[in-house]
Amino acid sequence: MLGVLLLLGCHPSAPSGGMVLIPGGDFLMGSDAPYALPNERPAHQVKVKPFFMDIHAVTNAEFVKFVKATGYVTVGERPVDWEELKKQVPPETPKPPAESLAPGSLVFHPTTGPVDLRDMSAWWQWVNGASWSHPEGSDSNIIGRENHPVVHVAWEDAKAYAAWAGKRLPTEAEWEFAARGGVNGERYAWGNQERPDGRFMLNRWTGQFPYHDDASDGFAGTSPVGTFPSNGFGLYDMGGNVWNWCSDIYRADAFAEEAKAGHVCCDPTGPKTSLGEKALLGDPSPPMVPGVERRVIKGGSFLCHPDYCESYRPSARRGAPPDTGSSHVGFRCAKDTSPSG
Repeated sequence: MLGVLLLLGCHPSAPSGGMVLIPGGDFLMGSDAPYALPNERPAHQVKVKPFFMDIHAVTNAEFVKFVKATGYVTVGERPVDWEELKKQVPPETPKPPAESLAPGSLVFHPTTGPVDLRDMSAWWQWVNGASWSHPEGSDSNIIGRENHPVVHVAWEDAKAYAAWAGKRLPTEAEWEFAARGGVNGERYAWGNQERPDGRFMLNRWTGQFPYHDDASDGFAGTSPVGTFPSNGFGLYDMGGNVWNWCSDIYRADAFAEEAKAGHVCCDPTGPKTSLGEKALLGDPSPPMVPGVERRVIKGGSFLCHPDYCESYRPSARRGAPPDTGSSHVGFRCAKDTSPSG
């Protein structure tokens, strides 16, 4: 896009940690299309002011610099606080054994064959010792993956990095506007065909989910940032590779509530609380415990497959517990154009 301006003199064809100036404007947020999930409805007009967005998700190499500079310890590297965990599980739940409260994170493990896709526990396992620097567990590391997006970061970790970098997490509205890259209302950021001329436009699961990824897109797992084409704003991986944390509290009925206003929403920052959320049939991220806060994640990941999870569409959205990291959730940062916004 000829009109794109870059912060720090970076060019979108060579991602190196810079930021793109997103021009701002009006757009149709969400979707009423037949393929849209209930939490994406109704589509409604939103306006965002200009802002800067990271060209790509924060990488392992960038997160290393943050940790070395600050000594920060991520949520996944800290022992689980049972007093906090009790607030998120049904009353009278017995305290787990000590080994279950050891530091760790959720790691994806492919199944041995077809499974009930409604049961995510078939492919997600809690692994003690798994963290951003040990993505598959204590015996793994990120050597050779320096330019891959950092994962196993909780919302708190992403927010801490952003503050250190003099930035912030984007709102959901900013993220979706930026993801669309100037293409308004179409299924994908680049149009309505997922693979124009047969070309893969993003890193997603190819094959049979969740037991066989044939890597026909070039990758089984995360890919280096900047591997796939950028969108119209010069941003990479605004669909696929890893989910991105946003600043907003997640509610399945958030768009329905915004649409009630009957006018263009200007720079919405999401609901003030998850309390009072209306259950929606087909919500991809139903609350484990009513009233427990979740934060918005956008963009889908390398685990998305058209037959199971087409969440690499710009309008797709999910909620995730802010204190939990996993193999497929990362983040990128935003920044105001001026101190006053």
